[in-house]
Amino acid sequence: MINRLNLARAAAILLLAQSGLMAQQAPASSQRIGFHAVRRGPNGALLPWAAADPGAGYDKTLNLLWFYWAHVPPYWDSQPTRISHGVSVPGRQLGAINVPKYMLFRTLETLGIGGDQFAMMLSSWELYYQYSGDPAVKQNMIYLAETYLAHSLSPDTAAWPHLPYPCNGGPTLVYDGDLMLGENVTQPDKAGSFAAELVTLYEMTGNEDFLRHATGIADVLAARTKPGDADHSPLPFKVDAITGAVRSPYTTNWTGTLRLFQELDRIHKGNKSYQQAFQTILTWMKKYPMVNDRWGPFFEDIQGWSDTQINAGTFAWYLMENKSWDENWKQDVRHIQDWVIRSMGNSSFLPSLGVLVIDEQTAYRIPGQSHTSRHASIELRYAAETGDLRNKEMAIRQLNWATYFVDDDGKSRYPDPRTYEVWWTDGYGDFVRHYLRSMAAFPELAPAGQPHLLSSTSAVRDIRYGARRIDFTLFDSDASSMLRLVSKPASVEVDGKALPSGGNPGDAGWSWQPLGSGGILRIHQRGGHGVSVRLGTGA
Repeated sequence: MINRLNLARAAAILLLAQSGLMAQQAPASSQRIGFHAVRRGPNGALLPWAAADPGAGYDKTLNLLWFYWAHVPPYWDSQPTRISHGVSVPGRQLGAINVPKYMLFRTLETLGIGGDQFAMMLSSWELYYQYSGDPAVKQNMIYLAETYLAHSLSPDTAAWPHLPYPCNGGPTLVYDGDLMLGENVTQPDKAGSFAAELVTLYEMTGNEDFLRHATGIADVLAARTKPGDADHSPLPFKVDAITGAVRSPYTTNWTGTLRLFQELDRIHKGNKSYQQAFQTILTWMKKYPMVNDRWGPFFEDIQGWSDTQINAGTFAWYLMENKSWDENWKQDVRHIQDWVIRSMGNSSFLPSLGVLVIDEQTAYRIPGQSHTSRHASIELRYAAETGDLRNKEMAIRQLNWATYFVDDDGKSRYPDPRTYEVWWTDGYGDFVRHYLRSMAAFPELAPAGQPHLLSSTSAVRDIRYGARRIDFTLFDSDASSMLRLVSKPASVEVDGKALPSGGNPGDAGWSWQPLGSGGILRIHQRGGHGVSVRLGTGA
């Protein structure tokens, strides 16, 4: 586990500042957003706070976020108590707690993790690992998954066995229920999202234990999937894991569960019931939320109905990843995005900036850096896929706006001016990934002077960035990858054999697309896992 002692953190911050990674003093401005003075371009458009160039600004922001996460102070408590809804009651002694705060807290100060907290982090850190090549990122993913699995699963005798509970009832490594409804209540949608990330982590590490837990969760969810109707999703939002009593019957957050069934089927793991459950959920999504726009709920701390941007936007992204399922995907994605703009768009946040920010949900009309950047990443991918660029400029401004809530040391606070709390979900897990996905959609948004793997259709098992070469290993032997490089590569090899340049689309080979600075390398490989890119010296 990473050393998170306060002394080490202070020393690391000092080293970071001396190395120049810490942000320089922002330009003087009468306007401020979050932590920083507003930075504008020559045309008056909002820029990232950390640099005039978006790629450099995003890169610095991402690196600061990882730095802060890696040095989060531990939580110490030698006599833990159980805490429920702010009321402390005596609990059994479990010994001293010494874990990073994000294992127990939703914010720096509020006990109780968010239901999707660890799934979100695994999603973001997977992309940041391939982008950065830092082995500590993958080690943190393993730590998150192993720790959560060791302390969260419903018992074998439960009506819904082997599912991770979404929240801890006290300041202990015991995840045992729902934040609002208490012990024994679980959220099947969050279990599906976490299991989908476990499959990716298995592909990254080869650890069969992650696969075993993923298939165990998938078995339970597939066996309990029903057709659903306008008031009941195929699986309930909240259910008592022990008795099977449904506590909340409807949610539209099933993209993670669809990914789980789809990927296990693709790699031939698990059983055939996954295909039927997958089709049942997909059919329901098309019949109900895609028609009636009832895109809630998601958040465990909201009582009553609330439409959410996360459910709608996540499914829109998923449609673009799987266009063959929906011949009208362009219209359907546009419909979802336009619904988000109408329902969640917020033009009242410093209107002079010219940025339409996105509210979290209808029950909490506060714009979020995570929700605004998610919306932006979807718009950018839609623009790249369709050639419809009408929202591209606004999407980049939205990404720029969201960076202002990341401080010089990497803490990321929610934009609610009443609290500015550091949320591990919105500021980290459900934030980092949207910038990396945006770079994959438009590689010119990646930093120009650095090499980065921006996307791959396969999980990346390991990656090493050297002075003259980049080496990475993929889970799949048939895969496509995209990198932004400083110069055209001298050669590309797969398992030691030269890969041809040019050729027909779909054939094994590589191609180069020059940009104003450096360019984009696209690789399609077949029959091998290890890729070596020998870097050139010219443009």
